[in-house]
Amino acid sequence: MNTVYTILMIVGFIFLLGIRIVRPTHRALIERLGKYNRFGKLGFNWIIPIIEKIYLINITEQMVDAEPQEIITFDNLNAKVDAQVYFKVKDDEESVKSCIYNVYNYEYQIVNLARTTLRNIIGTLTLKSANSERGKINDELHGTLKNETAHWGIEIVRTELKEIDPPKDVQETMNKVVKAENEKIAAVDYATAAETQADGERRAQIKKAEGIKQSKILAAQGEAEAIKLVNEAAERYFIGNAQILRKLEAVEKSLEHNAKIVIPSNTELVNVIGEMAGFLPLKDKQEKK
Repeated sequence: MNTVYTILMIVGFIFLLGIRIVRPTHRALIERLGKYNRFGKLGFNWIIPIIEKIYLINITEQMVDAEPQEIITFDNLNAKVDAQVYFKVKDDEESVKSCIYNVYNYEYQIVNLARTTLRNIIGTLTLKSANSERGKINDELHGTLKNETAHWGIEIVRTELKEIDPPKDVQETMNKVVKAENEKIAAVDYATAAETQADGERRAQIKKAEGIKQSKILAAQGEAEAIKLVNEAAERYFIGNAQILRKLEAVEKSLEHNAKIVIPSNTELVNVIGEMAGFLPLKDKQEKK
């Protein structure tokens, strides 16, 4: 009886030792005596202790850092470059087998492959173009890693160039250049604004001068028209006396301000003024005598 209990306890212990649970985030490979035997299913799995061994493979998206490294650019500058690679193991049986049997430590291999690829890509670019073409570098890095790892059973999801830092003295020089360019652009904008303002003021002055000129022309035209009408009236109603009429108008305007005017005695204007005042010319009175 004790023997049966002992056997049952041993069997139970061995059964418990062989229980393996596979979560949805993983896939499992089961080897028997060092040889691939079967693909583990999700949930409960049982293996023969000691004889069989199970390997759990994470199939979720993972990230590895390519680690910062010094890379000499095409213009012989040392740039500190770092990148990140996002990948995942495909969940089918063949892909899971490939990531175990076709490559040793695929994470380590991805890091080294990414570092080598970055050196090859950035080594053909100047520091300025490398900073301005990050998208192109990411695309080339992604394409190279995808092709090189095609038989590893993994998928390169994306790559991100984390940093491209030039030497400190070069960075200071670049900052000065950027500052100078910004100041130049600001100066050009200010000059353009000042020129626009000056042009607007000049146009306004021209418009103002044209307005004054036009008003003077209209005033002169009006005065000329008035003189013309007066002359026509004088010629019509005072035939031959238009000049005398103009003289009378001049005298009339002068007398409005109590001005004194000396008029020669032998002029027709004296006779006209005398007639207007009710006096006869002196010459005519003498003749009557």
